[in-house]
Amino acid sequence: MMTDERMALPKIQAVYGTLPSMLKKFDKYARKDHFSGHTAGEFEAWRGQIRKLLRELLGFDKMEKSSLRPVVEEVTILPGSIRREHVRIQVEPDVWMPFYLLIPGDASSHTRPFLCPPGHNGAGKYTVAGVKGYAAVEEKIRQYQYDYGMQLAELGYVAVCPDCRGFGERREEIEDTKEPFTALGGDCRFLAHMGEPLGIPVAGMLAWDLIRAVDYVKERGEWDTDNISCLGFSGGGMQTLWLSALDDRVKLAAVSGYLYGFRDSLLTLNRNCSCNYVPHLWEHLDMGDIASLLAPRPFLIQSCVDDHLNGPRGMANVTEQVDIVRQAYALYKAENRLIHEICEGGHQWHKEHLKEHLKRLTTGTPEDGIS
Repeated sequence: MMTDERMALPKIQAVYGTLPSMLKKFDKYARKDHFSGHTAGEFEAWRGQIRKLLRELLGFDKMEKSSLRPVVEEVTILPGSIRREHVRIQVEPDVWMPFYLLIPGDASSHTRPFLCPPGHNGAGKYTVAGVKGYAAVEEKIRQYQYDYGMQLAELGYVAVCPDCRGFGERREEIEDTKEPFTALGGDCRFLAHMGEPLGIPVAGMLAWDLIRAVDYVKERGEWDTDNISCLGFSGGGMQTLWLSALDDRVKLAAVSGYLYGFRDSLLTLNRNCSCNYVPHLWEHLDMGDIASLLAPRPFLIQSCVDDHLNGPRGMANVTEQVDIVRQAYALYKAENRLIHEICEGGHQWHKEHLKEHLKRLTTGTPEDGIS
């Protein structure tokens, strides 16, 4: 019979990892294409070049546009006269995006529509749309205030709450939708394995799909399509960032829990999800450079002081990137269109001042107590 000592693993006194070397490489090679001009005109020229670069890095040249072929699967009237439509559109040939559409009873052609992409650990659209009756979904809503699509609908906005690739109805295997813990997660790692060798990172798939969702809202034409907006938390914030940086049809953006420097938050914290990683991106830009592409459109950035995703330097890693964005807004004398809300606590969306922030960003008028 084998002894405990023989069954044990070899005792390792030290490990020789790669991270210290990669940090040095980051410092040597990163962010070579950041904006170095001084005028709004120079920024406009830079933005055009950078958007072309980002589309290449995201694999847009390999994405295939198709007819949307929208299908309404189900309609439910919720408390407060909110109409919930379960809709499915085709974002590429034979690639479908299901979503919940939350429509307030008094919605009209003057109602602002919001895209509300989901983050991780929420089963996709179900948490964002505030679906009731499922314990695992309701627990995540409580944990993260995750139902921001429903929050917007209750404020009178139309909310488009999609399943991004790999989540909810877009899982790769039906078996992964049946057990609560597994169903809350997603398939980003598998999507990365499929796409990256073809030059299509997960972030590119997600950004492409949201652009098609904007196409759908424009094509449907029932609401204020001149003021399409986007709000997302965590991985939904990542998607909001990419969409809004690339598509000027998004007139207002809100990113929560996702604006920080790559070096601390995605290189040092290198066990983050595969959807965050775009080959060759760090050589060209940092996250603040991408976010600056939104200038001078209204932009809410929300950060939490103790969010572990901020990285080992905490809020310093966030404010450095927000400062890059501020510099872009200053070129347009549009500093009042940028709000950076700093909240207490850990990784969570905060809805407490949502109404006030949206009023300020859409009308230029601050509410009482909100600066």
